[in-house]
Amino acid sequence: MIGIIGGSGVEEISEFADSIEKKLVETEYGSVEVSLLSIEDKTVAFLPRHSAGHTCPPHKINFKANIAALKEIGANQIMATNAVGSLDLDIGPGSIVIPDDFLDFTVNRDVTFYDNEVIHIDMTEPFCNRLRGVILDNSDCINGNVVDGGTIVCTEGPRFETPAEIKMFSILGGSIVGMTTLPEAVLAREKEMCYAPIAIVSNYSTGISPTKLNTEEVLEKMAQKKDELISLLFNTIKSLSLEEDCDCYHILDDAHM
Repeated sequence: MIGIIGGSGVEEISEFADSIEKKLVETEYGSVEVSLLSIEDKTVAFLPRHSAGHTCPPHKINFKANIAALKEIGANQIMATNAVGSLDLDIGPGSIVIPDDFLDFTVNRDVTFYDNEVIHIDMTEPFCNRLRGVILDNSDCINGNVVDGGTIVCTEGPRFETPAEIKMFSILGGSIVGMTTLPEAVLAREKEMCYAPIAIVSNYSTGISPTKLNTEEVLEKMAQKKDELISLLFNTIKSLSLEEDCDCYHILDDAHM
C-alpha cells in the first residue's frame, strides 16, 4: 500500500479517488485518523501530518503514532511533502527538491521505536532511492526547477531559524531547511518502509531572503504549487509497483546487536 504524509492542500489528492474511507487506527502511541483512498485500483493511505485543519505545530507532532498507524494498515511506501526554506540562491521559491540526505537538528523529539533494544539501522541511503527515482520520473508536471538530491536540514521549530544558524547549515552542506522530516524518516526506516520526501521551497531562508519571513509567504507559495504537487503525487501513484521488492523492507536483517 502507498502512504502519503502531507500538509495543507495536499489532502485534495482525494479528488482523484474513486472512493474514500475514513479509518481511526489505534496504536500503542496514540490513535490516528487515516483516509483510505482508492486511486487507479490502488489503495492510498493519506495522513495529514499536522492533524485536521493544520492545528498541530511541528514540535508536537506524534511522529511515532503516525508511522505506526501507516504500518498497521499495510502501507510500505511513503511519500511525504514538506514546505521548506532554501539555503541556496540557485534553489528559489517554487522549486521542488527531492532530497537524498538529511541533517537532524531536532532536540526534543521521540526519535526511535527501539528504546529498549540495541538496534542500529543503516543510513547509507537515508531516503529510498527507488521511490525517489519514481517521483523524479514523474516530475514533468512541475512548472519550474526540480532538484534531484540535496540535504534537508530539520530543525525543532516552531520558530524560524536565525541568520547564524542558516549560515552554519549552509557551511555543513545543507540545501534546504524545514521542521518535519525528522524523526519521521528514521521511524519509517525502522518499520522497514520506503520513505521519500518531496520538498516545496516556499521562501529563501533567514539571512538569504531580502525580507523578514512570515507564514503568509509560505502559505501563498504552497497554494501556487498545489495543483502541480497533487499531479506529481497522482502520477507517481499510477507508476509505483506494489509488488517490487526493496532493500528498505529488509533494513532490520543486520541491525540487531
